[in-house]
Amino acid sequence: MLYVVATPIGNLEDITHRAVRVLGEADVLACEDTRRTGILLKRYEIPRPQRVISYHEHNEERVGRQILELLAEGLNVALCTDSGYPSVSDPGYKIISAAREAGISIEVIPGASAVTMAIVASGLPTSSYTFKGFSPRKSGQRKRFLEMDRDQPHTIVLFESPHRTHKLLVDAIEVLGDRLAAVCVELTKKFERVDRGYLTELATMYEGKKVRGEVTVVIAGNNPKFFNPEAEQSS
Repeated sequence: MLYVVATPIGNLEDITHRAVRVLGEADVLACEDTRRTGILLKRYEIPRPQRVISYHEHNEERVGRQILELLAEGLNVALCTDSGYPSVSDPGYKIISAAREAGISIEVIPGASAVTMAIVASGLPTSSYTFKGFSPRKSGQRKRFLEMDRDQPHTIVLFESPHRTHKLLVDAIEVLGDRLAAVCVELTKKFERVDRGYLTELATMYEGKKVRGEVTVVIAGNNPKFFNPEAEQSS
């Protein structure tokens, strides 16, 4: 069995009893960073599996084959990343896909997610949304990335580097217009912050601002009620 285990996105209290049990019972633990996962194991006094493997984006192919071999031997492998769900903007997609093709049973252990937490905290519609992952680093590519959803009514959720948060907001204004949005920083952690407002307001707020920690940005879909009426009047 391949267990795909969601782990806390910040606050270590956000882990399920089921996840604690599975991490403790697995024959093999495949994790993105053995040190980060080690902190979680220590916090909950989870017995360290006999075999712990480092599985990250730079060794996915090689270690993925190793994990498949272990699964084929009948061992139970627990897969986790530094935070949240494996394969959601983190390593995991390739091994999960390969395990499916090999006929190996997969069980997902649910838990914390920055995506769902951010969209709920934003106050924007949750009935239909698109998660975009991380936006491209360069402005031109980022604008084309945003352009794909410009005319769609669904809410947009994406991750961003703290150093590029302001640049993303500026590009979003140009491509999407001045819509309601939210910038969520360090969710579940001590200095959690959720700033809500129109994109122009948020861009001004984050201009020159030193942002630290994980950032999730939520942007309203293309609906007149979410656009800044003052911006429309001045255009």
